[in-house]
Amino acid sequence: MKRFGEDFFQEKTKKIVIICLVVLVVFVSFYSFKSVHYAERLLPKTKVNNINVGGLTVDQANRKINAKLTEAPVAISLDNKLWKKIKRSELGWQKDHLEALMQIKQKQVPFAWGINNLLGSQHQLSSSYDQAYVDQLVENLGNEILQKNVTRTPTTNAKIEWVEGDFVIVPEKQGDTIDVEAAQRALIKNLENGKQTVNAEDYYAQPILTKDDSQLKKLKDQMNKLVKIEATYTINGKQVVIPAEELASWLTTNEKAEMQLDQEKVTAFVTNLNGEYNTKENPTAFTSTKRGEVSVPVGIYSWSINIPAEVEALSTQILKGKNFNRTPVVESEVPNVQTSIGNTYVEVDLQNQYMWYYKEGQLQFETDIVSGKPSTPTPPGVNYVTSKSTDQILRGLNDDGSKYASPVRYWMPIDKTGVGIHDSDWQYAYGGDLWLYRGSHGCINTPPAKMDELYPILEVGTPVIVF
Repeated sequence: MKRFGEDFFQEKTKKIVIICLVVLVVFVSFYSFKSVHYAERLLPKTKVNNINVGGLTVDQANRKINAKLTEAPVAISLDNKLWKKIKRSELGWQKDHLEALMQIKQKQVPFAWGINNLLGSQHQLSSSYDQAYVDQLVENLGNEILQKNVTRTPTTNAKIEWVEGDFVIVPEKQGDTIDVEAAQRALIKNLENGKQTVNAEDYYAQPILTKDDSQLKKLKDQMNKLVKIEATYTINGKQVVIPAEELASWLTTNEKAEMQLDQEKVTAFVTNLNGEYNTKENPTAFTSTKRGEVSVPVGIYSWSINIPAEVEALSTQILKGKNFNRTPVVESEVPNVQTSIGNTYVEVDLQNQYMWYYKEGQLQFETDIVSGKPSTPTPPGVNYVTSKSTDQILRGLNDDGSKYASPVRYWMPIDKTGVGIHDSDWQYAYGGDLWLYRGSHGCINTPPAKMDELYPILEVGTPVIVF
């Protein structure tokens, strides 16, 4: 019995081995046959421009590609309706691809047909259109989409807006406008890869920024912090505060979620600031020694804001996000002009016929004067000492047309008309109403002894307020 069982097992094993060998021989023979077959053909599941040419000879594949790509129309849809149907041949599609197909065949390994049958292979023919035709078609599609978009609801990005005293994120909104560039790219790609339809409705414009964007949230917090800064100007002794609401209206963001300032609004603010405070057009409020606050007309010591420079400087200052108090960038013919008279100046009170000189707020000098007579009055204005000289002869015309020549020891002109401060030894007294009948030709007549004191201490460039 034992011997019989062993023989039976051996016999069964022998049969299995023979069957496996037969199967292997058949498989190898079949695989070898197929390998020889694919030596003259493209491997299975070979796709060229998305067209299956597996198992075909190069000539057969060329004819199939030509039939499908050259004459098969490409349908382009807008509003889910056919907009245009065009054959590739109308775009100058090249019909012969033998050379490219031969290169694909030469690179394949026939014995690898089995692997290719499982995984497949994709190949792309280089664009062989008349580029001018393609460009025109793409441009036409873009123009058509732009016209359609006019009546559609645009897609909007999430954005930051000022709402009831706070910056908040307004969510994005999906519209139904078509992304022109995306649709154009799809058309070009489909022309190249063999696909026969392009539906522009598949390419709705998508929001770039959403309400959940971390950068946008961070930016909102920065803007809420920035709008709380104390932003102030000091001009001619006055404090000009930029209100938070005003500042908030300037803050904007771009599509990259970067904070910016609306330059038109900043420019409008600076322009208004200049219109209200520049001293080339506006009188200067001045606190006088005897008469309280007076309004002094425009003189040569004047300035206006350099608007472009100030807009740039103010924008930079704001974006730093820190409290600031600044004076504007100004332009003037006067060297080192200031936006306020300050506390060093000469004060000439025509009504009281008196002159004072203050330096850093401290009285340095005072005297009675005689100003211009009624026919040649001393012009009021905010001026300054333009120069200093000694031993000059002042020349001009009297009321009757005769000439005069008045020697002076000290001469300090203060405007462009020839008015200045000088000694006058021909005056026997000063102050009161002497100016009515012994007044000057417009200059400020000063006692000679007093000019001995004033001339050495008064510097060129010192403001002279005449009122």
